[in-house]
Amino acid sequence: MLLLFPFYYFYSFLIFGSYISNIYLNIKLCLINNKSMENIKLRRYTIYGLLGICSEIFWTGLESLLSSDYTMEGKTYIWMFFIYGLGVLLEPVHNKIRGRNILFRGVIYMLIIFCIELITGLLLKSFLGVCPWNYTDRQSLFGIITPSFIPVWFSVGLIFEKVHDLLDAIAYSIKKGS
Repeated sequence: MLLLFPFYYFYSFLIFGSYISNIYLNIKLCLINNKSMENIKLRRYTIYGLLGICSEIFWTGLESLLSSDYTMEGKTYIWMFFIYGLGVLLEPVHNKIRGRNILFRGVIYMLIIFCIELITGLLLKSFLGVCPWNYTDRQSLFGIITPSFIPVWFSVGLIFEKVHDLLDAIAYSIKKGS
């Protein structure tokens, strides 16, 4: 099932590509009006957040299907939008390690994502008394992170590289055209 993970993320990205393009067409106004980069970062945060929660809904729907639930019910938590939006933090890292080996980059992203998952999970547990995700395997740390997600977060980091490059290309073409 983990072998399907990169394909599902890519497919989810294609589905929401039109939405992303629409947001970036609106960036032209920001560039023309000379608005700050914070507005663009906020838009990227929104794109990563939406991509993450939509992909998670799609993924959990596939898991339902594999469990013989033909309704393919997918689910997520609103909190996940804010957590997936933190994918924008990987962009400067990507810029710094762009030329490095794919294994090195994947491991770096995986470690960063594990740290984000641990910190946000602990914060949610302390404020809400519960974390929306709960790993029950023996190797999990506080039920918040688990080594079984190593290939998942490795792949997500590399996929977010492609998202970052696409967003940069769209922003460049808009800036060039204005």
